[in-house]
Amino acid sequence: MSMKVPRLLYTAAQSRAVDREAIEVHGLPGPLLMARAARAAFAFLLARQPEITATQKPLHVLCGPGNNGGDGLLLAMLATARGIPTRVFLVDGAPRSNDGKTAMARAKSAGVAIEDYVPGALVEGGLIVDGMLGTGISGEVRPGYGAAIEEVNALSVPVLALDVPSGIDSDTGAVCGAAVNATWTMSFITPKRGLYTGMGAEHAGDCSCDDLEVPEAAYAVAGEAVEALDLGSELQNLPRLRTTAHKGHFGRCLVIGGDYGMGGAVVLAAEAALRSGAGLVRVATRGAHIAALLARRPETMVTAIDHRNALMPMLDWADAVVIGPGLGGEVWGEQIIHAALDCDKPLLLDADALNLLGRQGPRSLPPGSVITPHPGEAAGLLASEQALDASAVQNDRFGVASQLAELWGATVVLKGNGSLVQGHRRCALCLDGNPGMASGGMGDVLSGVVGALLAQGLPAEQAAALGVVLHARAGDAAVGDASPRSLLASDLMAPIGVLLQ
Repeated sequence: MSMKVPRLLYTAAQSRAVDREAIEVHGLPGPLLMARAARAAFAFLLARQPEITATQKPLHVLCGPGNNGGDGLLLAMLATARGIPTRVFLVDGAPRSNDGKTAMARAKSAGVAIEDYVPGALVEGGLIVDGMLGTGISGEVRPGYGAAIEEVNALSVPVLALDVPSGIDSDTGAVCGAAVNATWTMSFITPKRGLYTGMGAEHAGDCSCDDLEVPEAAYAVAGEAVEALDLGSELQNLPRLRTTAHKGHFGRCLVIGGDYGMGGAVVLAAEAALRSGAGLVRVATRGAHIAALLARRPETMVTAIDHRNALMPMLDWADAVVIGPGLGGEVWGEQIIHAALDCDKPLLLDADALNLLGRQGPRSLPPGSVITPHPGEAAGLLASEQALDASAVQNDRFGVASQLAELWGATVVLKGNGSLVQGHRRCALCLDGNPGMASGGMGDVLSGVVGALLAQGLPAEQAAALGVVLHARAGDAAVGDASPRSLLASDLMAPIGVLLQ
């Protein structure tokens, strides 16, 4: 049974535990699982490139010495039997595991062309199967693999990676010196969590997973895995719309920000909060922005604030507070965030609020708060603990999200390709969204969405999870037939309303 959209995502250690359970407890021998993997991958390849059997395009299979290479050898045997001109290149010698040795013997007896890899062996015009390195990689790839990876990436041909693109850490998504740029990645038994976030998602291409008919009971040994966010499941946490409802039933959301010259950020956050179901939305901002905000969204209430004392009655009024969009890093922003941090309402902190927070160092946030950093902001929030930059955060997104949640005592949304939601009881990953969402104002919209959900009474982890997947799906819906390059943050407003059905 193949899974197009995974429910749970696993580490390499968890995957090996499930594999052992399948073999030792459920009676599925290793060679049988390897044969099933080869059949699944070959069927996948034929479905995406059906012309390969008629055009006689060459198929080159790069195999390492582990079981990943064994999968490749058996796939090459299937392709050879179909008359596809196939060559296997051994990148680091013959297979060393017993199952790999069995696969090698079967491929040889079937007449598969097998030779040692030398640079320059690959040609344009065909297909490549990457079976070099699996989930066991540690440290940077060795030079022999690096040369093969470089040659694969230099060719303009489709590439199918078996289980994991060689050179990608399947736990973190980090590139281990060099990594194959796959067109598709087919994982086996378990979807690997590193393929869905950071650089792992960039290199893995279109991901799928085949469970190789491993019984569901075998997965229990893996323990807790990362959840893949599902909009339908998360929507079930929304409070029901009662026929007797009035605006007071759906929460009061206060949006704070918009220093001089940055009023658009609070406009986007406020409108997103309204579209996401908040009963009342009030904006505390500089007076210069009031006219524009009311012209854009007359449903908001707007108050000009010049100092923290003016903010106190509004903090008392609110059920949840969004602070950060356009807040700035000057004295005004510092005064405002100090006042917000002293209230006992759930906070959504984003953008400039996170930069100001990072300057102060770790402190207790109000219960039920959410922080939504991008990688650079995440590095700043951890600066008191360790020196990191954005690239270091990207290399260990799961670890960084967990550190932030523990250090700040809040639910964390680590934004980026494969946004993570890390709470006290769950870690979840968003599979939706598109590159067009890497544009100004998208974070402000997310802040408004999550703030509205907090105001409606959702616990922080539920509000963050629903907000992230709703925001991402709205971005996908907003693209439609247009190019993602043209996507604007304000384009998400209408799809948010549709998706909340």
